[in-house]
Amino acid sequence: MKLSVIILNYNVRYFLEQCIRSVQRAITTFEAEIIIIDNNSSDDSCSMVKKLFPHVTLIENKENVGFSKANNQAVAIAQGEFVCILNPDTAVAEDTFIKCFHYIEETENLGALGVYLMDGTGNFLPESKRNIPTPKASLLKLIGLGGSYYAKHLSMDASGSADVLAGAFMMLPRSLYNKVGGFDEDYFMYGEDIDFSYKITQAGYRNHYLGTAEILHYKGESTHKDGTYYDRFYGAMRIFYKKHFKTNPLFDISVNTGVFIIKAFKKSKRRKYRGKQPDRAYVFTENLNLLRALSETLDIPLKSSSKAIFQEENFANAMLIFDAEYMQYSQIFSIMKRFKGNNNQFRIHPPKANFIVGSDQSDEKGSVLVF
Repeated sequence: MKLSVIILNYNVRYFLEQCIRSVQRAITTFEAEIIIIDNNSSDDSCSMVKKLFPHVTLIENKENVGFSKANNQAVAIAQGEFVCILNPDTAVAEDTFIKCFHYIEETENLGALGVYLMDGTGNFLPESKRNIPTPKASLLKLIGLGGSYYAKHLSMDASGSADVLAGAFMMLPRSLYNKVGGFDEDYFMYGEDIDFSYKITQAGYRNHYLGTAEILHYKGESTHKDGTYYDRFYGAMRIFYKKHFKTNPLFDISVNTGVFIIKAFKKSKRRKYRGKQPDRAYVFTENLNLLRALSETLDIPLKSSSKAIFQEENFANAMLIFDAEYMQYSQIFSIMKRFKGNNNQFRIHPPKANFIVGSDQSDEKGSVLVF
């Protein structure tokens, strides 16, 4: 078997369904398996998987064991030559894995491979490629001066070595995963991908970023940035530095002060944010039932459109709703990148689904509309 796609889920039932359907499209040309591991979700994620995807392997944990332990559980039963660690709040393009395999075949001494991550607003996520976060670089990022934190030697569309990849998508040989001991289970959530990337480089391999392969990562579903997030994230960084760097009391005091300040700033910023309602919605579909359901659910003017409109119109203050049965995910991603900004919002109707999903802010929960 060529590939095992490992998806760790926690209470994101609708995003998980889209993720699985997008992966199924992307693995039709080679032998692969999908393994879902659920960390004791309280929604109907597991029943959905059993009902809609009976051939997908499902592991149901009876408690939330965290990111590292859960992924290690799944990889332990994986059969693929390669494994791909994938977040549930993602969607992959039809050619994502194929592009990755081509790059892997052409690259010597490759460790893990990451790809271009785009959020729900069509913007590039800079954490797709990062440098090793020294204590100084991490503190600078904390106060908004993250110049050395991200791997800016590579443009977002380029490809090449990058020390640290995002845990939302990491593809590597299963043998290498096991060789470096998998994810460190001292981390519960956040920091695991940094530590894992670092262990791979310490083992003599080079991690790479592939800017021509894209995935959509809503991000807010798994990294909701409240006070708990910052406590956990910088707690994870303390673990990383304790394992791999020398720290001192002054460093710890600086981190604690920085976390306090950034939590207060983000809380104030969230209170000030107000999303603007789009003036109208465009639905790209040939499905009349979908069009009817949306017209009965949305409270803004709605227009059915074909893909040809993208050649003749510039969108502003509009909601663009893509039917993934009418358009490929690769086309949807391209259009989102092209029309990002101008107060546009994007929603996707996954294949065979009765809902649309999207996210208008990368550090807030996304939107699900069921009809």
